[in-house]
Amino acid sequence: MIMRNFDYVGLKNQKWDSETVAYIAAIHEAKGRQELYLKQKPQELDKLVEIARIQSTETSNEIEGIRTTNTRLKQLLSDKTTPRTRDEEEIAGYRDALNVIHENYEYIPVTANYILQLHKILYSHSGKSIGGKFKNVQNYINSVDDDGKECTIFTPLAPYETPIAVDAICEQFNRAIAEGEVDPLILIPVFIHDFLCIHPFSDGNGRMSRLLTTLLLYRCGYFVGRYISLKNKNAKSKDLYYDALSAAQVGWHEGKDDPSAFVKYILGTIISAYRDFEDRMELVSEKLPALEMVRKAVRSQIGKITKTQVLALCPSLSASSVEVALKKLVKSGELNKRGVGRSTFYVRTD
Repeated sequence: MIMRNFDYVGLKNQKWDSETVAYIAAIHEAKGRQELYLKQKPQELDKLVEIARIQSTETSNEIEGIRTTNTRLKQLLSDKTTPRTRDEEEIAGYRDALNVIHENYEYIPVTANYILQLHKILYSHSGKSIGGKFKNVQNYINSVDDDGKECTIFTPLAPYETPIAVDAICEQFNRAIAEGEVDPLILIPVFIHDFLCIHPFSDGNGRMSRLLTTLLLYRCGYFVGRYISLKNKNAKSKDLYYDALSAAQVGWHEGKDDPSAFVKYILGTIISAYRDFEDRMELVSEKLPALEMVRKAVRSQIGKITKTQVLALCPSLSASSVEVALKKLVKSGELNKRGVGRSTFYVRTD
């Protein structure tokens, strides 16, 4: 018997503040505009997909401290090499799980069995035997204070409660989606928040939450994550993410939690991604010469600018075209070049 009761259909009676309502309206509008872009099907979209795939895999693992070199990452993502380290095994597993979602989201229902299967894929290259199995030992969410002392900030559900709870949130999500009275943009963050509070696995909960966010958004018709990495945005605002999650966890076991801080954080990430998508499509749609495209991309950025950032903003350009354009902008005095090698970055002079 689980202590916590889940009622997603009841969310239709909850009042949301004006900021949350404005986020939802803005996302609906951005979704409509994106659908117009997708109907035009410019070739550049394929490049955006590839950039987002690399960034999503890299940053979702980076958040958990799982790393490899840029060269090895690209080789792993193109399936041109086999994992050499434990970190690379986990990156390869994430790659496979993300690919399965990209290619089959319509055929992956939201059920505990499918969540277990995705977790199994996540660990399919690993020597660990935990893949596809719920936790069998109590886990804790810990934090380190300013003195370096570790303390428990949240205790998830016990192992014996976990399978029932995961079944319950899946059943509630599907029921609420079918009834159609609660906006999916509310349901998705609430589901992910409950998933993270249950913390159903002994390892991989964070990565699974990001994979499930992508899956649920796709199933509800929000495809921005295919072209702009939501995980990359999570990584850039990691402190805000953990603050929102902590605020939403208060009173969770008793069903007295308020998920609005986490809902707002997720919605803010989604609308930011849609805006990035529109900025990139605007650059691509103008069919500018390479130099002008890079110049416009650079002017849209504040602070340090890297070649990688420019490549992401100009998906229709090759790496060599971007390099040539950046050299010209340095020569003309529009940019200052700083650092060397992989540490190179540029700063606007205006």
